[in-house]
Amino acid sequence: MNELELKYGCNPNQKPSRIFMKDGGELPIRILSGKPGYINFMDAFNSWQLVRELKQATGLPSAASFKHVSPAGAAVGLPLSDVDRQIYFVDKDAELSPIACAYIRARGADRLCSYGDWAALSDVCDAATARYLKAEVSDGVIAPGYTEEALAILREKRKGTYNVVEIDPDYVPAEQECKDVFGITFQQGRNNFRIDEALLSNIVTESKNLPPQAKIDLIIALITLKYTQSNSVCYVKDGQAIGVGAGQQSRIHCTRLAGQKADTWYLRQHPKVLGLQFVDKIRRADRDNAIDVYISDEYEDVLAEGVWQNTFKVKPEVLTAEEKKAWIATQSGVTVGSDAFFPFGDNVERARKSGVQYIAEPGGSIRDDHVIMTANKYGITMCFTGMRLFHH
Repeated sequence: MNELELKYGCNPNQKPSRIFMKDGGELPIRILSGKPGYINFMDAFNSWQLVRELKQATGLPSAASFKHVSPAGAAVGLPLSDVDRQIYFVDKDAELSPIACAYIRARGADRLCSYGDWAALSDVCDAATARYLKAEVSDGVIAPGYTEEALAILREKRKGTYNVVEIDPDYVPAEQECKDVFGITFQQGRNNFRIDEALLSNIVTESKNLPPQAKIDLIIALITLKYTQSNSVCYVKDGQAIGVGAGQQSRIHCTRLAGQKADTWYLRQHPKVLGLQFVDKIRRADRDNAIDVYISDEYEDVLAEGVWQNTFKVKPEVLTAEEKKAWIATQSGVTVGSDAFFPFGDNVERARKSGVQYIAEPGGSIRDDHVIMTANKYGITMCFTGMRLFHH
């Protein structure tokens, strides 16, 4: 199959639409279920590159949850803790494979943004992963293969219309890539820059402490940024992205947005949140939205009299601003990556409020000295990678 006709492009009025191989070769994919669209394939091919590189860099099964050509979350397949199982709504007795853990953690980074996501898996999709995917609102999945049981499970999803794409793991794209904007063709070499531990060798701060897990987390942050619409900043902890700030015009807004998402991820582990008692048979999306609102400054929207009864069995106590601030202050061991240099120390100031202890950024700002001074002020370890990772 050299080309595949699509229903339409980004919007229904953009017809005709197709994907095809300009060199006349075969598309490196097979459609096993459903009928993916233009945006689905944009998410699929970007997310596949991300998880493939994560697996190559860490040696661990990797997964991503994509929405509108940027990751809502990305993670490697480390085991889930008891708290992880609670906040990601996984049965405590469920048997999980490493690739299932990777996707559950990727999806769990920002469950609101992952609603209706495209999933990407570095490894063959097994039944454990398929069962979790089947229960979530998702548009499709791309993987290098599927077990018979997993494929049978996924083909039952959405009355048989769920998009399941198999990609050839040995496919190597052309060195040059092109795209058209306003009828004008742009061409550039593919970004084949390799991200590994060697990129973290230039530590510019007084603190030189960079433990093995922090190195893995920084690599995850940088590879995630490589496939996130710029400007972008990514917070990572224990093998998973916990906050991605994508497509912002200001660097500090990236850092704030990603930091807010990281804070929300951590607040979901607060005892008051873990203790929420939801009404029976509440939909997952309604539950996730209620948690997000409960944590936010708009908590009255779910706690007002006559409203809370629709969601909770028992009216929850308010999670006060003081309690939230105190809880976030206990967060530690977080890493941050940035796709371009921090122009001011305010980015470091914001990052450390979310427990950041390790930073990787390209360097090269005329104010690098001020950024380094700010990191030194808080004992943060910072690496200058010397490599920008813009993605558009």
